[in-house]
Amino acid sequence: MKSGDSTTINVQDGATPKGKGPVPEAPLPSPGGWKKGAAIFDFVLRLGAMVSALAAAAAMGTSDQTLPFFTQFFQFQASYDDLPTFQFFVVAMAIVAGYLVLSLPFSIVCIVRPHSVGPRLLLLVLDTVALTLATAAGAAAAAIVYLAHNGNPNTNWLAICQQFGDFCQKVSGAVVASFVSVVALVTLVVVSAIALRRG
Repeated sequence: MKSGDSTTINVQDGATPKGKGPVPEAPLPSPGGWKKGAAIFDFVLRLGAMVSALAAAAAMGTSDQTLPFFTQFFQFQASYDDLPTFQFFVVAMAIVAGYLVLSLPFSIVCIVRPHSVGPRLLLLVLDTVALTLATAAGAAAAAIVYLAHNGNPNTNWLAICQQFGDFCQKVSGAVVASFVSVVALVTLVVVSAIALRRG
């Protein structure tokens, strides 16, 4: 009887550490895995925003059309550098694209070290500045594109897109690409804020 009691006590003592072992290990990998996944998503989204910003700047910078009916002294031409708003758009989107290229190493650091707060906080601040610049450039250019398509009869501003169809198509595509980069930057800011909040 005494020997049987001792074996049952030994079995219970051996069963308790086995049951306690896996319990604290289960939740540990999940925070790091979530942060690493968010950092990888940040990097991919950053690449997409960079491509769309470059496409917007390139499309606007190459928008130029000359109508076929012209003489030696008089011709009809439309170009992005005729409007200061479009010039600002090209410069602003080029700056945003350049910033996104320079931010890629910091995004890689966030992938390698998902729990680091410094690089992610820096990206959050700079992404907000880039978002403001891209939004201002896209909104200003969108107003001019709207006038080019519809005109304004109250101020006698004529719609020019019926004559300069290729020019309007390029500048409209550039504005759309700029708003794609704006949406990507908004998502980057939100992802960084959530990652910092849960950190």
